[in-house]
Amino acid sequence: MIEYRNLRVALLGAGSVGAQVAKLLLEHGDELAARVGASLELTGIAVRDVDGPRTADLPRHLLTTDAQSLILGADIVVELIGGIEPARTHVLQALNSGADVITANKALLATHGPELFDAAEQVGAQLYYEAAVAGAIPIIRPLRDSLAGDRVRRILGIVNGTTNFILDRMDRDGGSFQDALATATELGYAEADPTADIEGYDAAQKAAILASLAFHTTVPLEAVHRQGITAITGAEIESARRAGYVLKLLAICERLADPVTGQEGVSARVYPALVSRDHPLAAVHGANNAVFVEAEAAGSLMFYGAGAGGLETASAVLGDLVSAARRHVVGGPGVAESTHADLPVLPIGSITTRYQITLEVADEPGVLARIASLFSEHEVSVETLVQSVAQAGAPARGGARSTATLVIGTHAATDAALAATVAAVAESDVVDAVTSVLRVEGA
Repeated sequence: MIEYRNLRVALLGAGSVGAQVAKLLLEHGDELAARVGASLELTGIAVRDVDGPRTADLPRHLLTTDAQSLILGADIVVELIGGIEPARTHVLQALNSGADVITANKALLATHGPELFDAAEQVGAQLYYEAAVAGAIPIIRPLRDSLAGDRVRRILGIVNGTTNFILDRMDRDGGSFQDALATATELGYAEADPTADIEGYDAAQKAAILASLAFHTTVPLEAVHRQGITAITGAEIESARRAGYVLKLLAICERLADPVTGQEGVSARVYPALVSRDHPLAAVHGANNAVFVEAEAAGSLMFYGAGAGGLETASAVLGDLVSAARRHVVGGPGVAESTHADLPVLPIGSITTRYQITLEVADEPGVLARIASLFSEHEVSVETLVQSVAQAGAPARGGARSTATLVIGTHAATDAALAATVAAVAESDVVDAVTSVLRVEGA
């Protein structure tokens, strides 16, 4: 028999995720109460327009435009509005009132995380955010709790379903980036304005959250190196396939030493990268997400599943809701975020990676030697080289010199050295164009 008082839950937002959370909470209230040890009472749902369209049939008497009154009367506040404001104001108001907060708002956490966690710690409240990264995939709790005693070395994540769908479509079916984007939009995987996804902003926000959590340090969003997928061509996809790779937009969080000072730091970055087809991340198809974690003691772990969707994300929100409710029943203050390490965030040039570089060069004697010399001067060694000759070596039309295509794979080096090599090669008079530069990750 449940003896603990009802726990009052305020829901902010009734979009695709919020509507599903409300629906599941109302439908499965008795079952959730048995798990928690207290009834979860949905006291209201704050919306901008009570007459607006909904993806689920919600009781009208629960809808309100008065978010402030709803927050002040709640034990637990679920924020699913999205964006920065008014979400930030509402979350701070809830935390300062002593309520626990559950959010799926990656943009808010990546931008104002330290402020929000500090507000929660001041009053002994708890901020939960499992749904903010990778939808239904449980990755926040494993990093925060299960691996808290381990030393995470690196995280490789496919954390944006839209870009994974596009790149996977290009790899499996051919076609251009624009064709794949159009299909993603038609199927509902891409928004009408897909900029946040295809330019890497969404993945960068998630990288900031994961890096801050995994390395117990604050990684601001502006310190995350970001590169999107809009420049990826079908030729690059085909070249990757021939070389045994697949292209993925990766969020990479890594613990590393500064190559100049030797001081330990962290890196967080997002860019399209070549991944060996033997790597587990290569098998992540469609709009699915996956996070590959490399830890010192636990070894390699992979978390895979649906990275978006109203019902799937609602699952993660309800998991947080049960955890928050249990804390109320059991008692005790919220657990503060572990940010004791305070490691510096190193620039992109400090990372160690490999490049695959595609060049258009003059088809004449001595070119390979000159290219190799430039690589040697920058202390970058060549691992693989594939050459194809345009027009079977015949002079190009219009009297222009005939060209050859070189695809060069490097050994590991600092990104600074690799970038300097590419810059030097681009200036060489035997190079007509640097047509592609992609990093190789996951090896």
